[in-house]
Amino acid sequence: MNTLSYKTVSANAKTVNKQWVVVDAEGEILGRLSSKIAMIIRGKNKPEYTPHVDCGDNVIVINADKIKLTGNKLTDKTYVRYTGYPGGQRFISPKELLEKHPRRVVEKAVRGMLPKTKLGKKLYTNLFVYAGAEHPHAAQSPKTIKL
Repeated sequence: MNTLSYKTVSANAKTVNKQWVVVDAEGEILGRLSSKIAMIIRGKNKPEYTPHVDCGDNVIVINADKIKLTGNKLTDKTYVRYTGYPGGQRFISPKELLEKHPRRVVEKAVRGMLPKTKLGKKLYTNLFVYAGAEHPHAAQSPKTIKL
């Protein structure tokens, strides 16, 4: 057997094949869905995955307002942010956040599962979350996948 015939293929920006996929979040559990979305955005579901390259797909999430949280997380979990001023620490529960900005619950969950680097920030731009069933990306002809 010729051992030189097997070569490790390392993807780069030119050789990457990026696609558009639509994920319906209706009735799905937040953490389980977010981890699968993060894997697709990262490109870990592809055989040509390369850790230092954006080789994942663009993901469109629809019906983000109909996502589920298990247990008492809807009221007990808190998202913390800081305004930058003394005493400016603000807390909000997922229930309040779903009422005000339903997209942000999914966005925060997926963002927390991506790398905390420059590549992670670039990967986060491949996520598009919409509260309703419509999205403006029909021109990209995305394919619908069931996770």
